[in-house]
Amino acid sequence: QVQLVESGGGLVQPGESLRISCTASGSGFSTYAMGWYRQAPGKQRELVAQIGTASFNRRYVDSVKGRFTITRDNAKNAVYLEMFRLKPEDTGMYYCSAGRYGSDQGIYWGKGTQVTVSS
Repeated sequence: QVQLVESGGGLVQPGESLRISCTASGSGFSTYAMGWYRQAPGKQRELVAQIGTASFNRRYVDSVKGRFTITRDNAKNAVYLEMFRLKPEDTGMYYCSAGRYGSDQGIYWGKGTQVTVSS
C-alpha cells in the first residue's frame, strides 16, 4: 500500500511558474512509476506527466511538453511537477498517482491539489 499526499497548489497568473509536490508513505514507492494527472471542471481526468522508477523514462501530454518537468526523489519518497509558463487551460485539480509506466491507469491516488491560473 502507498499513501500519497499532494501539496503546493495555488492561484497564479498566466506566465508564472509553480511547483507541486507529492509525498508517499507506506512501502514500495521506488517500485512504482509516478504520474501527475489533472482534471478540469467538466472534463475527464488526463495524464499530464509520468516518470519511471529510476527517472530514465518520462512522458508528457503534448499540451505541456517543454513547459512542465516531472522529477522524483526516491530517497525522499517524493515526486514533483515543475510547471512553467502556465496558461489558464492548465487550471485543474492535480492528482498524484502510483502505477506502471506506460499505463494511464493509476493504482494508488492522492486527493489532489488545486492549481488555478487566472489573471
